[in-house]
Amino acid sequence: MKKKNITKILLATFSVGVLLTSCDIERLPNGSMASEDVFGDLDTNLKGMVDGAYAQLKTWSDPMHRLGEYAGDNMMIRGSSTDAFYEFISYARTPNNYRLQNFWDYGYKAVAQASNIIDAVAEGQSAEIDNKLGECYYIRGMMYFYLTRAFGRPYYQAPDKNLGVPIVNGTPDDMNNLQLPDRSTVAQCYAQAIGDLRKAESLLTENNGPAYASIGAAQAMLSRVYLYMSGTYENPNTQYADSAVYYASQVINSGTYSLLPRSEFMVYNTIVPENNPEAIFVVKRVSTEFSGDDHYYGIGGMYANIGGMGWGEMFASAKYIDLLNETGRNDWRPDRKTIVDARANFIEPQYVTDENGNYTPVFRFIKNLYNTSGVQTNYGYVQATLHQNGNQYSCSETIDGVETTYQMTPVNEEQQIYSIKYSDGNTYTGVIDYEMTTNRSYPEFYIVKCSREGEESHLHSPVISRLGEVYLNRAEALAKLGRYSEALSDLNTIRERSIPGAGYSTLNASNAGELIDKERQLELAYQAERSFDVFRNGEPLTRHYPGPHNAMEDVPATDYRVTYYIPQTAINSYPSGCTLTQNPTSNAGVILN
Repeated sequence: MKKKNITKILLATFSVGVLLTSCDIERLPNGSMASEDVFGDLDTNLKGMVDGAYAQLKTWSDPMHRLGEYAGDNMMIRGSSTDAFYEFISYARTPNNYRLQNFWDYGYKAVAQASNIIDAVAEGQSAEIDNKLGECYYIRGMMYFYLTRAFGRPYYQAPDKNLGVPIVNGTPDDMNNLQLPDRSTVAQCYAQAIGDLRKAESLLTENNGPAYASIGAAQAMLSRVYLYMSGTYENPNTQYADSAVYYASQVINSGTYSLLPRSEFMVYNTIVPENNPEAIFVVKRVSTEFSGDDHYYGIGGMYANIGGMGWGEMFASAKYIDLLNETGRNDWRPDRKTIVDARANFIEPQYVTDENGNYTPVFRFIKNLYNTSGVQTNYGYVQATLHQNGNQYSCSETIDGVETTYQMTPVNEEQQIYSIKYSDGNTYTGVIDYEMTTNRSYPEFYIVKCSREGEESHLHSPVISRLGEVYLNRAEALAKLGRYSEALSDLNTIRERSIPGAGYSTLNASNAGELIDKERQLELAYQAERSFDVFRNGEPLTRHYPGPHNAMEDVPATDYRVTYYIPQTAINSYPSGCTLTQNPTSNAGVILN
């Protein structure tokens, strides 16, 4: 054991901007232990202290998912909300957001707890102790990466000038004369994350399942960190792309993990992580952590109502559904269910039935919405009444008591896809389907990818790394190195698992960005990756689909709103004489090169 003040471990719940009272220290939530226990035998109790660091991730992972996923284009919400998470969707960035504050606080609590253990325990005492230290380095490195990608600019944009987050490795020695650093640069934060993850790689020798850090978890995260540093397709950084390939290959070639076959992948969400050969690292949740209505507040609770649990106010976006249907219609109707893309099985449309259990056929399509000046302002769903005369179909819509009928032209009769010439002069394509329940006029396309773990309502262990992502990391990095045939092989490994026989035929400089981005969106949806994937490659976020968001606005990767504000409470809590710099509040303050 190092000669360190062991009370630093008891202060591991310290985070930048959040100072605990002595009463807080006595309580020691989230897995920390009482001081007499720690003083008794640190080595014996090391597992408990490391478990305390893991425990911080449970609270952290909820806002982590929301700020990562809600800012993307895989989902839509039924309407505006007073909940702080609506700012993630609307891009109305503010520094006063309690969910953002939780992401910051619990991220730094995990950093502090991991750091204090690293400071207190010497390496080389035993393989078991070294492995525990490796777990701490993994947690800290992962956390710096997640914090930096939320609060710092994409890496290709002047990483030596733009600010990331403060590097505070442990509880300060002098809590009475506290001095805290300002934010380090994005480059320095990535270097810290890489240093920690590589140190973890060197120390981790045990694999106790995906709920715990392992050498595979460290290497998988390194493949992603280096991918984020690999530049854009137009201007790649080949050094970092090569490192991403190396670490992805270490994971893939280890033989430790394997892709689920298609049929099992279709129920990926129901498999507990320890029984899932594709899972590399997750934030493990168990059903005993929830009771009663608590499932409402789990990640999946916003995406679906299952067994009477959950708000069910966020649905799969029309953009994501269109991607799922690109190679053939996924027909979710119970009596004709046909899943073309395995990932469509994570979407569950909610159909209306009458008192006899019968469905009502409709023609569903999306139309443009215009203001009184004739300017398009949004998009809207229509579930038009379906009429059939022999093999001919028409549909009708009643607006303000006036019914209008439209003839339907076949686009793909077998899949029941048709088009109509609408009253606004546009031609819209839609599908014959059953009427769906709506929430504020939006059909309820429930998302269940974050629910039903172990068939337990909305139980879900947030995925940090899994093998499917690692293949896609390597595919992108190989493409940025110009090794297109190898990239195509990895890309099709993932694509053909979900859509057998639909692999891409060619990959080259002209289409690599589009195809790889598309597959990442399909595969990694609802894992909090999407918005970051878009911006790190210099692309704009487009959300041209129904919803209360600004559907006519594209958010470029150069926009100041790409980064979240530093929580104001953290800035206000900084000690006198110390500065915690806020992010730019307009595009004028953005540094791009």
